[in-house]
Amino acid sequence: MIEEYYSGSITINGKVYQHDVEVNWLGDILQWRRKESHLVDIEDVERAVEQNPETIIIGIGQAGALKVTPGAQDFIKEKGIRLIIDLTEPATRTFNIRKEESEEEEGRPERVIGLFHLTC
Repeated sequence: MIEEYYSGSITINGKVYQHDVEVNWLGDILQWRRKESHLVDIEDVERAVEQNPETIIIGIGQAGALKVTPGAQDFIKEKGIRLIIDLTEPATRTFNIRKEESEEEEGRPERVIGLFHLTC
């Protein structure tokens, strides 16, 4: 699904995106905007949480400049959603692995959402 990530660019299903993205297990791809450029707070993850995923993966950029507030982390976890925060490159790999392995092992994709910051 996610084929390639370079700082500032991500390729998903053959299409190149040059803005932060929200990707879900169904293959829906949306632009991911935040109230503050390098900060993730509750309102920045609400759309993802409303989809009732099992896991949310947040890619915090190439160098980890994006910060996830404790409030946003607690909001996700209180809904019973697993949260993974990592640099964007390994976060994209984790997204693919969780989706693909669950399809092979369980016969259905894990309900996973990736929120990926593409730069810094």
